[in-house]
Amino acid sequence: MYIALLRGINVSGKKIIKMEELRSLLESLELQRVRTYIQSGNAVFIAADDAQDAMADRISAALKEKFGFEVGVIVKTPEELEAALRDNPFSAAARGTAQEEAGEKRYYSFLAKAPEPAAVDSLQAYANEVDDYRIVGDAAYILCRGSYGKSQFSNNFLEAKLKVMATTRNEATVRKLQEMAREAEGEDAVRTR
Repeated sequence: MYIALLRGINVSGKKIIKMEELRSLLESLELQRVRTYIQSGNAVFIAADDAQDAMADRISAALKEKFGFEVGVIVKTPEELEAALRDNPFSAAARGTAQEEAGEKRYYSFLAKAPEPAAVDSLQAYANEVDDYRIVGDAAYILCRGSYGKSQFSNNFLEAKLKVMATTRNEATVRKLQEMAREAEGEDAVRTR
């Protein structure tokens, strides 16, 4: 079971891909039981191949061939999404509080690979009172106390500073994708009995 996260599609009328077309394309790559979630390019599927980077490259190449533009793709497992949610340094549990602070929103920027330590260190110069961030392995955790659209730590900013491809999702989307993957795994287990 895998989750594909596409970077930068269906944003501001650019790189338009309908989810029905995405499902069809993924199925043509012999991915099974493909499900998509919202228009930002999220797909849950089963694949025989377990080489995530190769799978991401294969999906990206197929998207370029079909639609004529580059689309970065990051492929994660349900366990990786679960770990990202669990390990978020800005969760109420991690901060030792009973509940989340009003007005705070958490975002997850999934990185194509862990950035170089010097690149991570360079972000310290951009620390501010409005937003906070932590880089842990191949994930950037962002805490917004205002609008993500006005955050210093946008996807494009992180890519430029960390020098790695990234794609960002809000916490509700990450939770929903992890839930969809777990449900599909449960259905698959029932089918194989």
